[in-house]
Amino acid sequence: MRILVVEDDATLNRQIVTMLEDAGYAVDKAFDGEEGQFLGETEPYDAVILDLGLPRIDGVSVLNAWRRAERVMPVIILTARDRWSDKVQGFDAGADDYVTKPFHVEELLARVRALLRRAAGHATSEIACGPVALDTRAGRVLVNDMPVKLTSHEYRLLAYLMHHKGRVVSRTELTEHMYDQDFDRDSNTIEVFVGRLRKKLGVDVIQTVRGLGYVLEAG
Repeated sequence: MRILVVEDDATLNRQIVTMLEDAGYAVDKAFDGEEGQFLGETEPYDAVILDLGLPRIDGVSVLNAWRRAERVMPVIILTARDRWSDKVQGFDAGADDYVTKPFHVEELLARVRALLRRAAGHATSEIACGPVALDTRAGRVLVNDMPVKLTSHEYRLLAYLMHHKGRVVSRTELTEHMYDQDFDRDSNTIEVFVGRLRKKLGVDVIQTVRGLGYVLEAG
């Protein structure tokens, strides 16, 4: 799962990015509205954390531009302002949730998890597919109630397939959502990760759809 953080405070930006990366997400970052708007319009994100008080272009204008361009990724707005009208303005622009500064990073992470679950149609923090269970809160994978140790890239791949279980996902889509902007992407490595995942999971839930990609289905 890939997330964009648009926050002009360098320290806070770094804290949020580190928290998300530690939780297993691929993360891109921007420090002003102009760069953030460009990334949001040109890259596929599963969620965005967007500060309202940005230089160059303010957050509400950025969000308005995304929604006009029919970019539908879930957005959490950050604001240091206490006025309710600012929050209303953000929601009217198309925000899905908000967090008021200062905040605990654990709360922001929980809201990100909830937003990703809702966007994929899942109601709880655990997503199951046959004997495989993904605990998004703890960031762990269980097979028949036994923990399975995965690398960060294997976890990202499985998490994306679990969030979109039952839908065929192409190698290109997986590549776009597994890696951040600066990573040297190679869709051929997806086959390697899928092979490793199948071996570690030990159950037949990742199906190959010839010429199209992969689909996660309970056998």
